[in-house]
Amino acid sequence: MAVPVEIRSVKRPINTVVIDTGANSVYRYPVRERSRTVYVAGGNPSPRNGKVIGHIIDGQFVPVKQKSSYQGPDMLSYGGAALVKAVSSDLLSELLQIYPAKEAYTMMSIAALRVIKPGIAGNRYNTHYQRTFVCQYYPGASLSKNSIKDLMERIGMDGGRRREFYQKRLAQVSKDHHIAIDGTLKEDNSTENDLSAFSRKARVKGCKEISILYAYDIEQMEPLCCEVFPGNSIDASSYQAFIRNNNITHGIIIDDKGFPPSKIEEELKQRPDLHFLTPIKRNDKRIANNDMLTFQGVLTGIDKHVLYCKRQIKGGRYLYAFKEITLAGAEEHAFIEKARSGKPFDLKKYAKKKDTFGVIVFESDMNMDPRTAYLCYDDRWLLELVFRAYKNDECLDETRVQNDFTVIGSEFINFLSTVITCRIIRKSVQLDLLKDMSYKELMEDLNSAWRTTDAPEPARTDDGCWVHTLEIVFEELEKLGLSIPVPKPEPKKRGRPAKPKEDKPKRPRGRPRKNPVS
Repeated sequence: MAVPVEIRSVKRPINTVVIDTGANSVYRYPVRERSRTVYVAGGNPSPRNGKVIGHIIDGQFVPVKQKSSYQGPDMLSYGGAALVKAVSSDLLSELLQIYPAKEAYTMMSIAALRVIKPGIAGNRYNTHYQRTFVCQYYPGASLSKNSIKDLMERIGMDGGRRREFYQKRLAQVSKDHHIAIDGTLKEDNSTENDLSAFSRKARVKGCKEISILYAYDIEQMEPLCCEVFPGNSIDASSYQAFIRNNNITHGIIIDDKGFPPSKIEEELKQRPDLHFLTPIKRNDKRIANNDMLTFQGVLTGIDKHVLYCKRQIKGGRYLYAFKEITLAGAEEHAFIEKARSGKPFDLKKYAKKKDTFGVIVFESDMNMDPRTAYLCYDDRWLLELVFRAYKNDECLDETRVQNDFTVIGSEFINFLSTVITCRIIRKSVQLDLLKDMSYKELMEDLNSAWRTTDAPEPARTDDGCWVHTLEIVFEELEKLGLSIPVPKPEPKKRGRPAKPKEDKPKRPRGRPRKNPVS
């Protein structure tokens, strides 16, 4: 088919020819290069056409674009992933000593994404993995929904490796630190695992729960190990198994009111460095008999205003009483508010309760500083809040058919996320970053800091590899040590610069003398 003159006359590379394919397409007129010329004896030279190098499109020559091999996005979310990596390098190192490298990297990827995107759905892990620097820090992770479930099941089946990992963490606790043992409940409505059961409280709420016991370092404020139990298991039996399984030889067992220390008496006898700290009811006769409401002083080194009283009682045990002034005022206000709402005010009941507003009393077999006893119980609520952040595991909840091993494996990864979050909170508090913003707002700011994937390490604020990052976010990154700040110029002095002094002849002092009249 003859090529129209207006197409052949379009400027194109030399030694090329235009072909008309006849197709109704934007690529109808390909431009092919002359590859060679064949000479025939007694005849004219015959040219041979080579590959297509372009097309005549819309009256101009358009060269063929070379297909590039896709290497992934050229920019990723940096801040949140970099902070996770900065506080968790030892966790990855310990996992690599116990688990295969790919499994260790996948575990850290899942744990990191749960910190960066709390409540992440099971089918979104790979998406967020590919859009954050998590894929750069932990490459090769398998994050499809089925791969994650298979991994969690393998983790849950291999209790030996989990205990080995926990033992490494327990062995690193300083001798002057205190280990507390506590528990929390997590809702779990799965129909196919034996761990999901109705606890006493959950039966009233109409949902099943699992029980998670964990040991944590009070001074470091981070968990050391954890284990999953059925939600309806007796506290004492769970504590016995937890202590034995994890070979915990020292620490302080903490529980809610009503926990019977006599149930773990055998463990306490076999482990002389293992103790308990249990709150007792406000109407317990031992409070009045030992004059525990006559306070001895004020706790120092904490943010709250707390009075304390410590006394040794019969049998060699100790009682610790604390009165938090702010809480006492809130409880008294709530009691009086009932009368304002129309309910009768019981003056005798008010007089009886007035002295116990804001008061909590503990029984313990350990002689310790009152401040340590108070922090053992008070600091546990921060960990409760962190554990609660990972209670909605959508990867498991969607099917409701997960077995015991999958639940245990998922909680192991939740444990990693909890450790990372505790470290981030502790570091942010030390740097005063949470004074004017919440933890959630800080993570949102950090996740908004995007960076090119080929950027050099370590990151610098002025290296030109950032993508639409705000000035306030740079300040947060610099405080956290995630970006090297730009050296600031010395502040200029106010006022005009001083003029250089000139050597002027000195003027004579006083009035000049008049010449005498001759």
